[in-house]
Amino acid sequence: MIFAAGLGTRLKPITDSVPKALAPLNGKPLLWHAIKSMERANIERIVVNVHHFSDLVINYLKLQEWNTEVLISDESDCLLETGGGLLKAQSLFIPNKPVLVKNVDIVTSTNIESFIHSHQKEKNHATLMVKKRSTSRYLLFDNQNNLCGWKNIKTNELIRTNELEEFKSLAFSGMHIIEPELLAQMGEVRPFSIIKAYLELANKCQIKAYVTPADDIWLDVGTVEKLREAEYYFKSGKIL
Repeated sequence: MIFAAGLGTRLKPITDSVPKALAPLNGKPLLWHAIKSMERANIERIVVNVHHFSDLVINYLKLQEWNTEVLISDESDCLLETGGGLLKAQSLFIPNKPVLVKNVDIVTSTNIESFIHSHQKEKNHATLMVKKRSTSRYLLFDNQNNLCGWKNIKTNELIRTNELEEFKSLAFSGMHIIEPELLAQMGEVRPFSIIKAYLELANKCQIKAYVTPADDIWLDVGTVEKLREAEYYFKSGKIL
C-alpha cells in the first residue's frame, strides 16, 4: 500500500495546485517512483489511498500502464491517517497476505526485497524499517529489536510499553510490513496513527525493527528542499 492521501502542506506552493503524490521528482511524479520501487520488488498488488486532489491522482493512475495491479482506496470524504487508511483498504488487499506499506514521499536506496525477506524470516506480526539518524521523534527498541516505546525529544513526551532500562532509539523510515492478523486487532475504521496502534499491541505481538545500513540513502521529500536534494541522487544513479 502507498499512502498518498496527505495534504502536503510542507510542499507548498507546489501542492497549491497538485497533490503531494504528483509532485515532480526527476521528471516523474513521486507516486510513479513509489509504484516503480514496488514493481521492482515484485509486489503482486498495489493499493493507493487518495484524499487531497483525489480526482487528479485517480486520473493519473488510470492513464498509466503499470506492470502490476493498482487499486484505489478513496478517502475523499474523510482523511483517515495511517491506521484508518490501512483498515479502510483491507478489502482491497490480497487475502491472507502481508502488506508492505510505504509513504509516497519517502525515497530510499534500501533493498525492499531484503526488507521483505527479513520480515518473513523473523515471522513478525509487523516489521518497521528504521535507521540510525537524527530526528525529533524516535521509536524505542530492546536488544532483540522488539518495539518498546516512542519518544519526542522536543516535547519530552515518552511512551513506554515495558520497564526495560536499556533501549535503542531509532528513526522510523516510513515503511513497514504488517500481517493481516495484526490488522484484525485494530478495531473499526476511524482516523488513528498506525504507530500508536503498534505501541498498544507491542506487548502481545512481535513487532520488530529492520535496521537499514548506515550508508543507505534515505530522504523524506516532503519539503521543496529535500525534493531538490533527491534530484541529485536520482541523476547520479545512486537511487533508481
